[in-house]
Amino acid sequence: MQYGICNLGIVPIRLEPSDTSEMVTQALYGDHFKVLEQRKKWSRIRFAYDKYEGWIDNKQYLEIEESNYKQLSKSDNRLSKDLIEFVTDASNNLYPIPVGSNLNGLSILDHSFDGNSLNIKRPKAEIVKTSFLYLNAPYLWGGKTPFGIDCSGFTQMVYKLNGYQLLRDASEQATQGEALSFIEESEPGDLAFFDNSEGNIIHVGIIMEDNYIIHAHGKVRIDRLDHSGIYNMDKNSHTHKLRVIKKII
Repeated sequence: MQYGICNLGIVPIRLEPSDTSEMVTQALYGDHFKVLEQRKKWSRIRFAYDKYEGWIDNKQYLEIEESNYKQLSKSDNRLSKDLIEFVTDASNNLYPIPVGSNLNGLSILDHSFDGNSLNIKRPKAEIVKTSFLYLNAPYLWGGKTPFGIDCSGFTQMVYKLNGYQLLRDASEQATQGEALSFIEESEPGDLAFFDNSEGNIIHVGIIMEDNYIIHAHGKVRIDRLDHSGIYNMDKNSHTHKLRVIKKII
């Protein structure tokens, strides 16, 4: 078994080993993983954080020892706090990294960091405040940053920045936490999940006060939430059908 760490700011993870294949998620700086299969130009990986799998370009990560992988997996996440920061290598080259990058591997990568970071769990009330960091970020399938993000990437990163772990896809996140019977039982920071006509969970958002929800749909936006689902105030119609509300924390 081989192991790796992302040593660049934002790296696409593909469904298949090709630059033209669908991006299913992103590796952010400092994310570490197991290498399940290695080819000449591509490697299939499984992230330590959420067990998500995909293909990464071999030029966009650094191989590490198993001991490094185990060390990183046991450590509490220290994450970059600001929208964009920089790490510096031994030759004083700067590498831009997005908010939520993992800083635990700095010594392994021989990088330094002088910016602001987070490394403790924060109260549930902070989740909605953190979500505003991504407000108006464009929707991007597989994205996990304020420069492009999908619905479950948004909820995963907001929770991660507050010290709580979510899986990657909305359907996976819906398996976590405690289901609530009514919207009235929810609190700001809880998650609302939405399904399609086949009953599959396809969307997720973060509940706010006074029956509002913040979610990624076209962009990260704020809409109304009722017992039917999300009411888009620009379209004056419902866009997503409510399936379940979950209390994760």
